[in-house]
Amino acid sequence: MTANFVPSNQARYLRACMVCSIVQTQQRFIRDGCPNCEAFLDLTNHPDSVQECTSQVFEGLITLADPGQSWVAKWQRLDGYVAGVYAVKVVGSLPDEVQDNIEAAGVRRDGSAQDDDT
Repeated sequence: MTANFVPSNQARYLRACMVCSIVQTQQRFIRDGCPNCEAFLDLTNHPDSVQECTSQVFEGLITLADPGQSWVAKWQRLDGYVAGVYAVKVVGSLPDEVQDNIEAAGVRRDGSAQDDDT
């Protein structure tokens, strides 16, 4: 269960996924991808994709040990995701081709990132 939690000495290397908001180190995104979004983001062993689909600019942290039972997870729409540390708000925008992949996969974004379309 502790696999998705980040040691405090790694804080300067943290990035948040712009789709699900999970927070991990950049190296972890490159090595393992996103535990929630890997099926359509394909971040594993793709540093350029990690740069495009994650952000160093995020606010607040939520630690979820049991997302299925947590009212905070339900409130933040994280109840279908793996246990871990999540950002409350992620700043950034995904490239158009990545947004197309997300739509093709039938995934709804959580709304934490603001798009220019609003």
